[in-house]
Amino acid sequence: MTIISAPCGNAAHIESAFDAVAREGGGGIIGIPDTFIVEHRDLIIELAAWHHLPAVYGTRDFVQRGGLLAYSTDFERIFHRAASYVDQTLRGVRPGDLPVQAPDKFTLSVNLRAAGAIGLALPANLIARADEVIE
Repeated sequence: MTIISAPCGNAAHIESAFDAVAREGGGGIIGIPDTFIVEHRDLIIELAAWHHLPAVYGTRDFVQRGGLLAYSTDFERIFHRAASYVDQTLRGVRPGDLPVQAPDKFTLSVNLRAAGAIGLALPANLIARADEVIE
């Protein structure tokens, strides 16, 4: 499994990483959600499809744009929780007195069209557990 993230450099580095994974065979891609990956998301989705590589992303917009799978935090929930911290701070609670919170809800998005395009049959139980399925 190859992880693509900001240290990769530029689009040429992404292409060479995909070429290397495709040559090795039996691999896949994990796209860490950072600004570099988001900036190059269409290229990454296109290369994954071109090389018939399974790819998992950190945000659902990749799946909506044609990517295979995304497992991510529920950002809407995080923003609502952050808003309550802003409210509490404005009411006088010291930010240092508020507990650190970790994400507690995650979503799984699956694109069946993308799976079919790379010849991948996804298990029925994975599809059944998905919060979003694109057919």
